[in-house]
Amino acid sequence: MSRMAGKVAFITGAGNGMGRSHAVRLAEEGADVVAVDLPSAAADLDETRRLVVELGRRAVVAHADVRDPAALRAAVDAGVAELGPLDVVVANAGVCDNPGPAWTIDDEIWHRSLDVNLTGVWNTATAAVPAMRDGGGSVVIVSSTAGIKAVAGAAHYSASKTAVVGLARTLANELGPEFIRVNVLHPGAVGTRMTLNPETMARLRPDLENPSRDDVVPVLAANHVLPVPWLDARDVSNALLFLASDESRYMTGTQLVVDAGLTQKV
Repeated sequence: MSRMAGKVAFITGAGNGMGRSHAVRLAEEGADVVAVDLPSAAADLDETRRLVVELGRRAVVAHADVRDPAALRAAVDAGVAELGPLDVVVANAGVCDNPGPAWTIDDEIWHRSLDVNLTGVWNTATAAVPAMRDGGGSVVIVSSTAGIKAVAGAAHYSASKTAVVGLARTLANELGPEFIRVNVLHPGAVGTRMTLNPETMARLRPDLENPSRDDVVPVLAANHVLPVPWLDARDVSNALLFLASDESRYMTGTQLVVDAGLTQKV
């Protein structure tokens, strides 16, 4: 396939989970990839690079915290120096802490969520957009169904994921004259470590001492219209591919939801 042939994609949070899936899916369609993640994710980034190169595409890895604008600019510069101007920017990096009711959230957790999930998207855009190819491109901001539907016990996460929608709308208006499109992708529960980790599974099944993946299946499936507990990361990446490719060339300022019906559940 060649829907992304000749294009260069810059992806944050690309060391694992959805970020790695996005990198591989775009590479399968012909894109070269600049994969960015935290310095602590060096081994994960190396694996992402291996998977992209295995597909016959070029890959540059860069270590940067999205809260650090200078580090992001250095990552962009390194990618562009080797691969050329950017065609696609995927603001994927994010964190999800679930401490409880809003009034119990401490300052550190609140600010970490806003700094990574909102300001990190802003930093990614301001670092990468100036390096995009003349003639346009696509910016995809990965939000969450928490940016659409209230999530009790996650005021900080919901606030950050809702705020990026407003940011995307403004960017879409500002960048439209340059034929740079900006859209938001809202995944539901995805079967990655952000969802299937001991802390989250314990929150979902407080009646069990050490709940397993199988134990949380009925709880998560009950949230969906379609009878599945979670999405595969590739399901989200397929939607991202559409937004990144020329197939969506006249879509900007929009929101695409991939959630097995979570936001429609009565």
